[in-house]
Amino acid sequence: MTKLMAIPMILALALVGCAKQPSTTSASAPAPGGAVSMTVAPGGMQHAGATAGGAGAGAGAGMSGASAPRPTLEGFRADADLVDVHFEFDRAVIRETDMPKLDANAGWLKSNVDHLVVIEGHCDERGTTEYNTALGDRRAKATKNYLVSRGVPAARITVISYGKERPTCSQSVDECWAKNRRAHLRVKPR
Repeated sequence: MTKLMAIPMILALALVGCAKQPSTTSASAPAPGGAVSMTVAPGGMQHAGATAGGAGAGAGAGMSGASAPRPTLEGFRADADLVDVHFEFDRAVIRETDMPKLDANAGWLKSNVDHLVVIEGHCDERGTTEYNTALGDRRAKATKNYLVSRGVPAARITVISYGKERPTCSQSVDECWAKNRRAHLRVKPR
């Protein structure tokens, strides 16, 4: 009887006690200054691979696939016609007030079919690095899903999460935190 009770207890501890690593669609945030190439394979799947002088071994350590390389933003740039969308604290839901911004972004992307887009998910400084990386990924994916629902082909979109690594504002106050909770779009010609 004791052995029979021990088995479910061990399984429960193994399932609950194991820390899961956050996942991202393409990879985690690239190392600052690191160079990694991103290619599009047949079928629209995007793959990233390290290049010389890149992020090096273990650049994606801690991400799903433990050794997943990080894509670079080389060639991707911000465009004044594409605006950021912001999120509530601890949320990855597109706010009604941001829907017109995303509709305009979708219109621009549909008019510029020769461009690929990277959606960066960002968070404020509160919470662990792991939690914020996963939350940033959910924010980027929510933004991607919205754009796809408006007719932007999913194959043109890559998401990446920076979590709390790249704040736009560094003060520890509500106004700053609100600016950092965002999805940011960058584009480049194919």
